[in-house]
Amino acid sequence: MPKSQRLVEMMLTVNRKRTFTVKELAREFGVSSRTILRDLQELSELGVPLYAEVGPHGGYRVLNRRLLPPIAFTEKEAAAVFFAIHALRPYSSLPFEAEASSVLNKFYAYLPEDVRSRIDLMKDRVEFVTPARRASSPHLSLLLDAAVEQKVLLIEYETKEGRTEREIQPIGIYTRNGLWYCPAYSFERREMRVFRCDRIREVKHAATEPLDLRHLHLGNRNESRSKALDTIRLVVELTPAGVEVCEAEPWQEPRLHIREDGTGWLEGTVSRQDLPFFARFFLRLGKDVTVNGPPELLGAIRQELTELAAHYGSS
Repeated sequence: MPKSQRLVEMMLTVNRKRTFTVKELAREFGVSSRTILRDLQELSELGVPLYAEVGPHGGYRVLNRRLLPPIAFTEKEAAAVFFAIHALRPYSSLPFEAEASSVLNKFYAYLPEDVRSRIDLMKDRVEFVTPARRASSPHLSLLLDAAVEQKVLLIEYETKEGRTEREIQPIGIYTRNGLWYCPAYSFERREMRVFRCDRIREVKHAATEPLDLRHLHLGNRNESRSKALDTIRLVVELTPAGVEVCEAEPWQEPRLHIREDGTGWLEGTVSRQDLPFFARFFLRLGKDVTVNGPPELLGAIRQELTELAAHYGSS
């Protein structure tokens, strides 16, 4: 068996086994123990995390058994993988920041020279435009782990009103317009909320018993929204310009409906506590929005206008 083929098969073998000895591999591959030791050294240099245990019952084991087998890529597939990772460069924070950089460097280094040359030429002709953000989201990994493992977190969350502590159970994280967001169940509001990850200042595990949210994920979170204790129904008409503004806001997504002519409307339940926020948001849209209800929201908008008139009125 050629050495290159033996190394590939050995990588698959040690990934499959819990533990193994040099003699076992020597018998399995029909080579000497010295050859196996050299092969294991090469696998270790290639990044296979092997750990040697000494003693009469010693041997080798793989520290991380979740190794991927070698995958053959076509030239276009290789370029697609490279640019998919390359597109993450503008983000100041990533859930797998160090790993993404390592994968990109390792993948590029092992590409054939002609494929690398072609990718180098494509770099100046392919760009993924993402808004540059100064905001940092250092807790992405913890939020993602909590979503996967069904854990409750105690976070310190900062808004314009100040910092507050909140218990949340994340269901995932996503990025939009250069910012990271975390949809999570809020134990304070008893409903699903979307949190800006860069506004999460501190994170620690909470003692609260988690809910069973395994059925919820980013794909169906809007269909399975928990109902707030005190909600009212929002009905808003939008011009095409208003639709564009609302499309850029992730928290509007479940309520936004768009017609073929580009106009649209917002319809759905909102928490009564959020009325001041919605009033300020719709005032930004001016005549590109017409709020038809609820009456409480119209009252909040009038209150905002009264306060603005007083702020800018003559003394």
